[in-house]
Amino acid sequence: YVYVASSLAGRLEHLAVQRGQTVESGMPLFTLDPTIEAANLREARERLSQAQSRLLDLRKGQRPSELAALAARIDQARDASDLAQLEAQRVAQLFENNVVSTESYDQARLSAQGQEAQVRELEAQLATAQLGARIDNIHAAEAEVAAAQTGVDRAQWSVTEKAPVASEEALVHDTLFREGEMVMAGQPVVALLPPANLKVRFFVPESARATLAVGDTVQVSFTGDTTPTPAEVVYLSPQAEFTPPVLYNRENRAKLVFMIEAVFAPDAGVELLPGQPVDVAR
Repeated sequence: YVYVASSLAGRLEHLAVQRGQTVESGMPLFTLDPTIEAANLREARERLSQAQSRLLDLRKGQRPSELAALAARIDQARDASDLAQLEAQRVAQLFENNVVSTESYDQARLSAQGQEAQVRELEAQLATAQLGARIDNIHAAEAEVAAAQTGVDRAQWSVTEKAPVASEEALVHDTLFREGEMVMAGQPVVALLPPANLKVRFFVPESARATLAVGDTVQVSFTGDTTPTPAEVVYLSPQAEFTPPVLYNRENRAKLVFMIEAVFAPDAGVELLPGQPVDVAR
C-alpha cells in the first residue's frame, strides 16, 4: 500500500476521495487547512516584488528629470567657461600692452581654468548618474532577489504539501481521517493500492520449491476468470513454514511449505482485491 501523508500538520479541510474509488495520476486526494501557508506565500511574494523593484531601480540610475537637470547645469557651465575664456583672452592682450596688472591677468586666467574644470566635473557626474548604482550594490540586490525567490519557493512548497495528489493510477483502499479532524505531520490520510503493487502470494511444498526460480512464469486464475493470467516469480522464501490455517488449495499434501510471490505485467490489467483467493499453476 501507498500511505499518503503530508509533512505538515493541519485540520483536514476536504477529503476528495472515497474508499473503493480509482484515482488517476494528478488527482487531488485531500486538503489540509492552508490558511497560514497561504499567508506566508503572499508575504514571500511581496518581499520578492520589493527586492526586484529595488534591483531594477539600482540598474536604471537616476531619474530622467535629475539627468536633465545635470545636463542643464553642464550647458550653463559651458557658457560660463566660454565667457571666462574670452575674458581671459582680452585681459591677456591688455596685459601684453601693459594696460592691466599682473594680478588682473592671473585672476582672469585662473577663472577660465576653474570654469573649464567645473564643466569636466559636471560631465563626469552626468556619466556616473547614467551608469546606475555601483556594481557591489547591484550584486547585493541580486542576492536579495535570489533569497526572496527561495522564500517564495519554500512557501509554495508548504501550500502544495497541504494538498497532496495521486502520483499514479491507484485504488483508494482506505481513508483514515474524516473532514474536520486534526492530522499530525506524517500521519497517513489515504491508503492507495497502485495496480503495479498487486502481487500473488502462494505456498508450495518442498518438492515444488526446488522447481521454481526468480523470473519463472506461473499462471494465475481466479473465480470467474476463464483465461489464466501469467505472473512472474519475484521472491522465494528461503525458510519453510507450517501450512497457514487458511490456505485456499484443493489438496494439502505437506505440512511444511514455502511462500512464493509473483507479480503481473504492467499491462495485464488484472482486477484483483487484497485477500482474494486464486489458483496458481505452472
